[in-house]
Amino acid sequence: MSVIQQNLEKLTVVAGVATAAVTSTATSSAIDLLEYDGDVLLILDSAAGGGSSPTLDIKLTESDETGGTFTDLSGATFTQVTGSASMQTLAINKDSSKRFVKIVQTIGGSSPTFTFSINLIGLKKYG
Repeated sequence: MSVIQQNLEKLTVVAGVATAAVTSTATSSAIDLLEYDGDVLLILDSAAGGGSSPTLDIKLTESDETGGTFTDLSGATFTQVTGSASMQTLAINKDSSKRFVKIVQTIGGSSPTFTFSINLIGLKKYG
């Protein structure tokens, strides 16, 4: 079995934020990065925002404990989504971040709504 095939078998996809129509600011549950190796890729897939002057800002926060105090993860911010659809990726180095991350979504505008999802893709250390 080739090295590439072995790595693909360890590839895992996790729904950080499940696809839904969202109208208010929210924070995801903590995602444990302990079992992953190296970089973890987050994929944002958003339809165009609805309402008047809609904005969607998404960032990651980190903590050593699932119930601990979460602080902003440096450089882990998606480009703001507005009235146009957006597909973006964001890579974070699991070894340079704390064990747990949360996805913070801030929605602004007048009667804003966004339908989007954020999926996390990473290689598990152990098959």
